[in-house]
Amino acid sequence: MINFKNADGAFHYYMNQILTFGENFDDTKALFNVGFTIKNPMDNVIHDGLRTRNWKQEYAEAEWQWYLSGDRNIKRLGEIYGKVPEIWRHMADENGNVNSNYGWQWERNKQLANVIAMLKSNPNTRQAAISIYNGKEINDGNYQYDTPCTYAVQFTILKGKLNMAVVMRSNDLWYGFCNDQYCFSKLQNLVADKVGIEVGTYYHYAHNLHLYNNIIEKL
Repeated sequence: MINFKNADGAFHYYMNQILTFGENFDDTKALFNVGFTIKNPMDNVIHDGLRTRNWKQEYAEAEWQWYLSGDRNIKRLGEIYGKVPEIWRHMADENGNVNSNYGWQWERNKQLANVIAMLKSNPNTRQAAISIYNGKEINDGNYQYDTPCTYAVQFTILKGKLNMAVVMRSNDLWYGFCNDQYCFSKLQNLVADKVGIEVGTYYHYAHNLHLYNNIIEKL
């Protein structure tokens, strides 16, 4: 497993890896079964390199605040950020709701509160996990418009620090990873603060890490 100091290092490394070694897969170039660590999760800003991503921390923070609200309607994101990005409009159902608001996922069954309580009561727990991906809802057709990219998030206290693992079925490096790692690192920091310990290592696993061809064509 490759270790990175920060998210920016991971982003630029895997940008080059995908462009050089990625497999043609549908409308993307992809790497499969990718796993890496970020040693300083709160160093979560993506910087422009030779290939300009033009990542906006202001928007990533708005997305995080939207998650914290527990409201999965894109109207709430618009209220926070001032507008709703087209990608969310495309993913929303006829009522403006999405499944990929991870805050809604962890709040609706009080999963986040339960995780914090577990970690406080038993620092050695292996059960402090948040499930995002709901198989029953897939079978019921509830993911028709928007299937969450993340399966689960798990927390472990090791040597007095809170480690976190994010497991994803699919991860778009260009748009998804940049904002996802920002929000998940903020979640790691929130849980560590509630438990009263330091933030540890961020582990990121993606079965399919990719760049879309229409992005590659612009690089």
